[in-house]
Amino acid sequence: MKTVADLSVEIFADGAEKAGMLEMYAKPHIKGFTTNPTLMRKVGISDYKAFALDILSAIPDRPISFEVFSDEFDEMERQAREIASWGKTVNVKIPVTNTCGEPCYPLIRRLTDSGVSLNVTALTTLSQVRDVVAAVTGGAPCYISVFAGRVADTGVDPVPMMAAAVEILKTAPNTQLIWASPRELLNVYQADAVGCHVITVTNDILKKLSLVGKDLQQYSLETVKMFHDDALAANFKI
Repeated sequence: MKTVADLSVEIFADGAEKAGMLEMYAKPHIKGFTTNPTLMRKVGISDYKAFALDILSAIPDRPISFEVFSDEFDEMERQAREIASWGKTVNVKIPVTNTCGEPCYPLIRRLTDSGVSLNVTALTTLSQVRDVVAAVTGGAPCYISVFAGRVADTGVDPVPMMAAAVEILKTAPNTQLIWASPRELLNVYQADAVGCHVITVTNDILKKLSLVGKDLQQYSLETVKMFHDDALAANFKI
């Protein structure tokens, strides 16, 4: 099995807890960072801009994505341009639609044509991938985040879709495909196998990288010992 150093896919850490982000920043195999309003709310962040500027000061040399949160296109654009002004490593996350299901493609086209580096997010279908690629072709650098983990949550194997998305993005050299919302470490290797450029991974999954290459017979024995020790600790009796 490939080691982390052998992988072609770049690993971005996904989170909003500063200590955890800095822990990942210290690891050379973490090539960038993503976050979103949901993750930020979970850790109690109340001042969006202050948090972003603090993180950009602490992590000045790797790409970081910050997301707009308006549902109105004019305000979404204002927020996007403000976020873009925070630094050269910033990618502005724009959802593929607003909450009414109205596509953001015209806004995406305006932003990319004006030089704003984007991360178009929350895609789950190949038709969305095609439409986003059409909107950003020839523009500024753009990540396209397909939520493969959420696709898998519906019982659909996301691997064929992600492989097809890789082919679609070949028509737009300014784009890179992100395998978003992975559910397990195996997804890193699946993303690598189909040619994804990036996978965003939470810290809890990243910590499992230490298991790569582990002897499975030894892992079996450790599992048996864990069950045994926990039964003893609980003082179970039959």
